[in-house]
Amino acid sequence: MSQANEETMRRLVDEVINNKCLAVIDDIIHPDYVYRTPGQELHGRQAIRGLFTDYQAALPDLHVKIDDLICTDKQAVLLFTLTGAHENELMGIPATGRQVNINGMTCSRFENGQIIEEWELLDQLTLLQQLGMVSI
Repeated sequence: MSQANEETMRRLVDEVINNKCLAVIDDIIHPDYVYRTPGQELHGRQAIRGLFTDYQAALPDLHVKIDDLICTDKQAVLLFTLTGAHENELMGIPATGRQVNINGMTCSRFENGQIIEEWELLDQLTLLQQLGMVSI
């Protein structure tokens, strides 16, 4: 089962995020899906589809590289690097044209071969620094 979960996570990154094939969401995301990140909680396939659409619009060359992926029969932990040029509004921030390169981590839980719940941490401070919104 852990091999199947690894394949599902790789499909999420390769097909959904990097190749913008949002139809794959129906295959790999459970109908009762819940996504959590600090300050945000989304429910269902349509909500996560909207999140990916927003990021792909803001960063048209969005690319996620898998840095590490650890899977068990019920869970997966994905460490990743997200890159892209900020060409359209993102989180209320108008396009800056700046390149972003940030790290993140997602912990996913599976039910019946699909992702049903995820917790994601994205280095938003670095993102805001790279977009010129915060200086330290």
